[in-house]
Amino acid sequence: MLKIIAVAWLLLFIGDFLSTFIYHVPEHIFGSLHLKTHHSSKKEFRHYAILMLNHQVLLDGLLGAAPYLLVAVLLWSFSPVGVFSGLLFGQFHVWWRHTNVMNWQTPKFVTFLCQILFITTPEQHWLHHQKTNAGYGDIFTFFDQPAKVWLRWLRLLRLHLRYSQVEPE
Repeated sequence: MLKIIAVAWLLLFIGDFLSTFIYHVPEHIFGSLHLKTHHSSKKEFRHYAILMLNHQVLLDGLLGAAPYLLVAVLLWSFSPVGVFSGLLFGQFHVWWRHTNVMNWQTPKFVTFLCQILFITTPEQHWLHHQKTNAGYGDIFTFFDQPAKVWLRWLRLLRLHLRYSQVEPE
């Protein structure tokens, strides 16, 4: 049982790390897919990915999930049940953290437990929708501060790349 829990936790931890630092934060700086499909003020994202079969939203979700799936492949030989459990919890968390649009209020005890375990609540994720400079860990809140530093570095890189391509007259 301990092996199953360890593999599930590793999948979620490494997957969240990779998804945050390789896809999510860089997409906020260099891309537009995630911002258009997930952060647009015109979106009512309650079930729009599946029910409306929006291919851009599905692509954004697949790109965000790809690191978890890669880690799942690497951890499969250690515990298929742990991998399946981690992926199941991860998908549940995706649905749960988006319940805020349905006026969901996380019970205080669950919020307290999530604080202890550094798990993102729907309210914390909603802050990311309101202010895209914060709240970067999809599952774990402790990725937020390092992600903010990464965000600043990538913004500087984008500026450097933009101005280094400008030819002097």
